[in-house]
Amino acid sequence: MTAGRHSDVLILGGGSAGYSCALRASQLGLSVMLIEADKLGGTCLHRGCIPTKALLHTAEIADNARTAAEFGVRARFEGVDMTAVHDYKESVVSRLHKGLEGLVASRKVTVVHGTGRYQSHRSVDVDGTVYTGEAVVLATGSAPRGIPTIPIDGRIITSDQALALPDVPKSAIVLGGGVIGVEFASLWTSLGSSVTIVESLPRLLAGEDPWASETLERAMRRRGVTVRTGVTIADATQSDDGVTVTPDTGEALTAEVLLVAVGREPQSQSLADAGIALDRGFVRVDSRLATNQAGVYAVGDLVAGHQLAHRGFAHGIFVAEVIAQRNPAPVAEHLIPRVTYSHPEVASVGLTEAAARKQFGDITTTVYDLGGNGKSQILRTSGGVKVIRRCSADTDGPVVGIHCVGDRVGELIGEAQLIVGWEALPTDVRPFLHAHPTQNEALGEAMLALSGAPLHKHS
Repeated sequence: MTAGRHSDVLILGGGSAGYSCALRASQLGLSVMLIEADKLGGTCLHRGCIPTKALLHTAEIADNARTAAEFGVRARFEGVDMTAVHDYKESVVSRLHKGLEGLVASRKVTVVHGTGRYQSHRSVDVDGTVYTGEAVVLATGSAPRGIPTIPIDGRIITSDQALALPDVPKSAIVLGGGVIGVEFASLWTSLGSSVTIVESLPRLLAGEDPWASETLERAMRRRGVTVRTGVTIADATQSDDGVTVTPDTGEALTAEVLLVAVGREPQSQSLADAGIALDRGFVRVDSRLATNQAGVYAVGDLVAGHQLAHRGFAHGIFVAEVIAQRNPAPVAEHLIPRVTYSHPEVASVGLTEAAARKQFGDITTTVYDLGGNGKSQILRTSGGVKVIRRCSADTDGPVVGIHCVGDRVGELIGEAQLIVGWEALPTDVRPFLHAHPTQNEALGEAMLALSGAPLHKHS
């Protein structure tokens, strides 16, 4: 073993949580070392958020090309050149990666490229060289979760392999109706694939409000996606030209590829070997994201909760400020916005109706149908905005949850988060002016309805 450099902050993992922690810690005057086995940016930049959304944008363009005549545009859809699609996707990733490398360098963060392994006592072994820190931040992220009886091989793939497929599969079975499964099902459908989603739970996006799940499922079915919920698959067999799975219903399904999209699991086993306490694979932390070892913190997907890049950013910034003794407010986990970038999109923040009813008892909800929204009609999208308000015995309470379904509704979630985060009353929001025509008006219309003065909505 060789002794390496000692830093104020030693970060293991250069994904969203790790590099945000590095940037903020450096900004606060701390010396920072960042250890990364692959490329800065982690899963989000290279195998997740950015490349998948680039492909989904391609899918949107394909859908627009098919339907161009409906808008008076003469165009002919002649298929998809996946080589060019991948070139476009990689160009986006490359530009962002180079920008991130430049930003990290400008903040004077020392980057060590190599496979790091936490060794306890605030030290990390990187290929035989041991680096130490006054504080250590564990940010090793997550990886696609597998199913023991369905090995990943050949035509059975995870999202990592799906991103690099040279051709659009003619048919696909997507095992898992969560965010990843729904996004790939939407993507492949737009690119011409015949897709079946198989989900063991009763509905797609089981963590979302049932209204949002049901609205999405209807839209997916209208697009030609076969959705089979409440169905379990135990194994799969491959042939030269496809994969066959047998659900517990007994009816065999066959497709060109099988995408296993049953979630992601924290990369934490080596941490357990070094004495870091885990709970179901996730690192156990307190309100300051500190582990059971003094001076050691965990952030991002290692910590149980929504596995989202922007949550990782918030964790990284928070821990950097804790280490710098800035006494920051903890990350408000219940206010983390969630977006599924399918066609249509699903966006939400705050509590579902069931969670709000369980927590508060009396609640009031309203749904504004996007059929009454001018911009949504221009875009030819359907869906709606659901707002959940807490009530008390004698007065109306604040908004505690907002759920949206429709194309581009992810752009509404910023205002929605402010409304829920500031515990605004519908009457507080009612005076806000929303530009016309925008989908943002749907939020305003829902607030008008909740405050007793609906305009473009029947009372």
